[in-house]
Amino acid sequence: MKNMTQSLNVSLALRVVAAAVFILSTLLISGTVAQDLEPPVVDVKQSAIQLPELYQSALGFDLAVNNFGFGIGVEYRRVIGKQMELSTLFRLAGLRDISEQTYTDIFFGQQVIPNKYQRVFATPLMIGLRQRFFAGKIQQDYRVFAGVMAGPVLALSIPYFDDVNGNGYREQGFEYGIPLNGEFVNDVFRGWGSGQWHIGIAGEAVIGVDFSRNFKNLTSVEFGVYGNYFREGIQVMMPNQPIASGNPAQPFELDENGRLLLEPFFDAQKWFVSPQIKFTFGRLW
Repeated sequence: MKNMTQSLNVSLALRVVAAAVFILSTLLISGTVAQDLEPPVVDVKQSAIQLPELYQSALGFDLAVNNFGFGIGVEYRRVIGKQMELSTLFRLAGLRDISEQTYTDIFFGQQVIPNKYQRVFATPLMIGLRQRFFAGKIQQDYRVFAGVMAGPVLALSIPYFDDVNGNGYREQGFEYGIPLNGEFVNDVFRGWGSGQWHIGIAGEAVIGVDFSRNFKNLTSVEFGVYGNYFREGIQVMMPNQPIASGNPAQPFELDENGRLLLEPFFDAQKWFVSPQIKFTFGRLW
């Protein structure tokens, strides 16, 4: 009887152990499978801080670089919406034909631009809007904007050379087959008294980023397109050129009075359009 009781106890113990092993194995397998399955991604919504909570106004000085050269200006911005600014810009810049090439005399250092007729300086006054994007996606230190501006532009054109006979062509002295003094290029201090004013329309479209951590200093970089339009056009390059004769002794045709016969060359330019990069530095308050 005693042996039978011991056998029953051993059998019961073995069953308990087997059940425990089974349960433990099941839990381990379930845990392993659970670890192989990634938890679902939780979309954490970030609240977009509105511009009026950061600053109200901005004033900065900008440097613009485009195919016409450099331009410097002053810009004022005013927050007018949750993520929108009103911007006003005044700039002083130059305009030119993008085909111009400058050559330097290696002996005297004088720089000459072939076929150039007038220098042009422009002062656009533009107003526009800047809209902020990705306000809830990107941290406040980096504010992405897109903007458009437009307004009037006042341009001054001054003679590039001393056109003594007023024929719209710079005579260099070799045109008549004998050495003669040519028409000299004006330096930057000459020709202003003969300048002409032109009124047109200026505009630009940009995408840029404002950088600031303390919302007191403004640093901005913008990429875009800048353009000017003048209805009457501006004669940047020479309007006329001499007619070739094919005779090496007298390379150009002359009239009965010994003057050069000319033909049309460059037209007056109405559109001045160029890609542009602009840097702005200033203050926020």
